[in-house]
Amino acid sequence: MSVIDEIERELAEATERLLATAARLTDEDLRAPSLLPGWTRGHVLTHVARNADSYVNLLAWARTGIRTPQYASAQAREAGIEAGAGRPAGEQLADLRDSAERFATAVRGMPAEAWTASVSGMNPPEHPAWYVPIRRLREVEVHHADLGAGYGWADWPETYVRRELYDTMLWLGDESPVGEVVALDPATGEVLRTWTGLGDGPAVEGTPRELLAWLAGRTDGAGLRLASPQARLRQAGRVPSPPPWPKPSPAGLPAEPPSSWPPAGS
Repeated sequence: MSVIDEIERELAEATERLLATAARLTDEDLRAPSLLPGWTRGHVLTHVARNADSYVNLLAWARTGIRTPQYASAQAREAGIEAGAGRPAGEQLADLRDSAERFATAVRGMPAEAWTASVSGMNPPEHPAWYVPIRRLREVEVHHADLGAGYGWADWPETYVRRELYDTMLWLGDESPVGEVVALDPATGEVLRTWTGLGDGPAVEGTPRELLAWLAGRTDGAGLRLASPQARLRQAGRVPSPPPWPKPSPAGLPAEPPSSWPPAGS
């Protein structure tokens, strides 16, 4: 088994959860604001559908060797979302389902050797094609929560939280607004992992889920605590805003699809 099999299963489950939520939304629900400033729920669902098609483009690039942009341009991406945002609920649901199936079909049709090809989205860095399904899973999970329709970051699966926090900390580095990030066991409060050598500032500690929700810009740091990296003394103060999230992928990913991601023992 490779990471592709693992993500394919997780993505199918995440997609079904999203489709179940979307099936409950009415035309009026879709015109209501989402949790993303300036976007209705209709904007969010349209974005998720067009995102699936954009990743089909990246897989076609990897499979054929012909450079196929994720989107024709940033303007085309925005125009496509705006054009589809006001559609009726039934049309939105069908589009969401059909686009997800197109992506799943593209994944199933990839030759083994094509997963090692380098592709690039709208922003750097380039990454091997095996990381595309992980990017798609991120889009489905995060934007499902952004609908504000009964599924939130507190509902993200533990496997997703673990992987996303690992990847986020790989690229965060000196862009961090804090000097240290400490992940705590939600049941015992014991330290699970500490990331040091980041930017200037205090340490921030919390459960992996709380840390990821903050780093993803989905909370203002609720539940997190500041501490002195040296003395581990709790400090009063507001948790700072994180840098923009996410980058398309961490740098330096292995070309060959690993057996799992994060690597065993990470």
